[in-house]
Amino acid sequence: MAATAPNAYAATPADTLVQAWAIDDIITLDPGEAFEISTAEVTANTYSKLVALDPTDTSKIVSDLAESWDVSEDGLTYTFKLKPNLTFASGNPIRAEDVAFSFERVVKLDKSPAFLLTQFGLNGDNVTEMAKAADASTFVLTVDKPYAPSFVLNVLTATVASVVDKKVVMENAKPVTPTEEYKYETDFGNEFLKTGYAGSGPFKIREWRANEVVVLERNDNYYGEKAKLARVIYRYMKESSGQRLALENGDIDVARNLDPNDFDAVASKDGIATTSAPKGTLYYFSLNQKNPNLAKPEVIEAFKYLVDYDALGETLIKGIGTIHQTFLPSGQLGALEDKPYELDVAKAKELLAKAGLADGFTVTMDVRNTQPVTGIAENVQQTLAQAGIKLEIIPGDGKQTLTKYRARQHDIYIGQWGSDYFDPNSNAETFTFNPDNSDEGTNKTLAWRNAWDPKELSANTAAALLEKDTAKRAAIYQDLQKQVLASGPFVVIFQQTEIAGYSNKVQNYKLGPSFDTNYISTVSKE
Repeated sequence: MAATAPNAYAATPADTLVQAWAIDDIITLDPGEAFEISTAEVTANTYSKLVALDPTDTSKIVSDLAESWDVSEDGLTYTFKLKPNLTFASGNPIRAEDVAFSFERVVKLDKSPAFLLTQFGLNGDNVTEMAKAADASTFVLTVDKPYAPSFVLNVLTATVASVVDKKVVMENAKPVTPTEEYKYETDFGNEFLKTGYAGSGPFKIREWRANEVVVLERNDNYYGEKAKLARVIYRYMKESSGQRLALENGDIDVARNLDPNDFDAVASKDGIATTSAPKGTLYYFSLNQKNPNLAKPEVIEAFKYLVDYDALGETLIKGIGTIHQTFLPSGQLGALEDKPYELDVAKAKELLAKAGLADGFTVTMDVRNTQPVTGIAENVQQTLAQAGIKLEIIPGDGKQTLTKYRARQHDIYIGQWGSDYFDPNSNAETFTFNPDNSDEGTNKTLAWRNAWDPKELSANTAAALLEKDTAKRAAIYQDLQKQVLASGPFVVIFQQTEIAGYSNKVQNYKLGPSFDTNYISTVSKE
């Protein structure tokens, strides 16, 4: 009898990069609506913006579509001059009119990330005047206050500021019936761009199938240096062990969700290289203040004493993160490294008793079913039980848990938050700013999602944007962090270090300081 042949795996094509990654958080690919970790990387490689973050020095802004820019003396007008001979993937020319339209559609659609632009005073009634084309190659943005220019420019590096092809978008726009909440007669191509494409980046989006695959292909009309690879495929694989096996067998080129043990294992394998990069991404869980038990100040404090930070640091996040308890990640202006909390069940019980909950209570946590989130949730479940709190874990994919969270329908949510741009306001605003705590509120920050109304902190956060003195501005953010650390409904656990294992056939594979600086156009294969 012939011996049974081992399983055979087809090597990935030489012109294609195949990455395994948990992409179940993708809800939409429309850059005017997308607000998820995975989507940030996809849009960063498929759309262009006026300016971009320098991935080698996050304190610097570099040109993308804009050749140059200047700020008026009063700090209210930003004028951008576009580079010549720019084209979209469609072949259509990129004009200042397209930039203005991109800002207009974001503001009028008013999806989750719209607040990044509306914070400059833009609204549906004034956006066409405040964000307009002066001529074919000149875009002018007027803001309502003399913000620190670095803040404005950093915001314009966010996904929401991506420039879309007006002609393609409007050809695919659908008519809608105006309502009291949405008064426009078009969807501005929102339905089309959920799965479609109208950009100008080094790659174009060919296909997205939810919880299965994203396929990018080279944009041969790209105005810069053409991508080395013909296509990039993101395969949905959530299990670390499955990614490790696929990488070792040559079925994929890059594994993106390896746990510490599997990362160490592939690092010792011939033919496999590893890389890592500190990210401005925080893992945290938050307490919905609509839940009367979770709204008690003593309960909020007790939860911060019911996390075994040391054990998590030595196991689940070893090599993929560092313990961090404040809302600004290390490396950003004003970031604090204070870590006052440790596992202290006795202290937590004392606080629960003061809250009138000496016998504990039952509560739920929405958990994305990927690591390390699931493992952290299970660990917290055990430590909460020691204080009499019964935690019911509700598992779901990234889209399910995020959608529920954004609707303020959770008790506790555990997940990650990545800075939208490299300015401390990105995190300060989402953790401390909530000007309208009603369910109809339009600034859907993390504070809003958790029904937390920190009025004084909201005012201080807004004031920090007008402070030109860097040291004074940093001091404001340090004070905000101390107050959230003491009384905010957020339990920040660690700051992520992104890791990846990859075939040594892959050349120039690098992870950036944020997910939207994980650029792949320079990657090649032997």
